[in-house]
Amino acid sequence: MNLQAPTPTASSSSPPAAAGAPASAARSWTTRRDEKNRRLAAVAPWLKDGILPAARIVDALETLICPGDRVALEGDNQKQADFLSRSLAKVDPKKVHDVHLLISTISRPEQLTLFERGIAHKVDFSFAGPQSLRVAQLLEDGQLEIGAIYTYVELYARMFVDLTPQVALLCAEKADRHGNLYTGPNTEDTPTIAEAAAFRHGIVIVQVNEIVDELPRVDIPGSWVDVVVEADRPFAVEPLFTRDPRHIGDLQVLTAMMVIRGIYEPYEITSLN
Repeated sequence: MNLQAPTPTASSSSPPAAAGAPASAARSWTTRRDEKNRRLAAVAPWLKDGILPAARIVDALETLICPGDRVALEGDNQKQADFLSRSLAKVDPKKVHDVHLLISTISRPEQLTLFERGIAHKVDFSFAGPQSLRVAQLLEDGQLEIGAIYTYVELYARMFVDLTPQVALLCAEKADRHGNLYTGPNTEDTPTIAEAAAFRHGIVIVQVNEIVDELPRVDIPGSWVDVVVEADRPFAVEPLFTRDPRHIGDLQVLTAMMVIRGIYEPYEITSLN
């Protein structure tokens, strides 16, 4: 069950309406929740226990994302919700356009295809690395508008204040039949974005590598998640920081050795995460 904020009541100190003034329409205090429920109701026939067939993902994105929405797309310097970003790039720009994208690292080609096709127009981010030349060209051509460039921590913090996403597109290692998520050895920013969206009645859509009956642990509760979809392949990951030995190569070992020797040796640090 998704969390719902209590409905505020009108203040008893509000001044009475002037005599003879027409009665105003009742004010709604649940507009965010009502809008979320309206969108989810439109895709409910495609869901089974919150799980969406992968073949329906483009249709679902066209239904759940409205023009002008703020959309948080998980794409940091390690893990990428690439199935969702590839699917978002396929939506009809007549249905979804002028999206305000929130993404920490612009690193995949389809993330900028969103701007070339008019699906997204404005972006707040932290780092553009491999795609920096395309970002500069799109900016010059007027196809991309930069809201601001933040530190990673500031961008995530602003999602709780004035950049709260209407829709969050995230990735996780596994999900169970109740929508609970296991993020594996690379949790990154997933719980932060999920919480920022869920607690202000945003829609949380998560691609997972596998749907199972029982998780090793629950990293994100199903009450924060609205839609789960099993991706066509495991999400993209470049393990700059990881506890998974399978992803640790010579470069990571050399980097750790240099950091230990150059920075941490005086403090008797002998290993790094």
